Amino acid sequence: MQYVYFIKSQGFDFVYIGCTGDLEKRLAEHNGGLVPSTKRYAPLTLCYFEAYLDIKDAFKREHNRNIAAEP
Repeated sequence: MQYVYFIKSQGFDFVYIGCTGDLEKRLAEHNGGLVPSTKRYAPLTLCYFEAYLDIKDAFKREHNRNIAAEP
């Protein structure tokens, strides 16, 4: 299973959309400062995610930036 996720900084006006096979681990990496593009924006909250069986579909969805506009 592949996940496309939307996280938001709790202290800054910053959002991030990513793709991973292990959502729980990846969120911990973001909040642990292990992801260079998000480490200064921690803590981050998971706002939304979608699950995909095919990694190609997940990557295609990750690059569709309209995800932030959805409920």
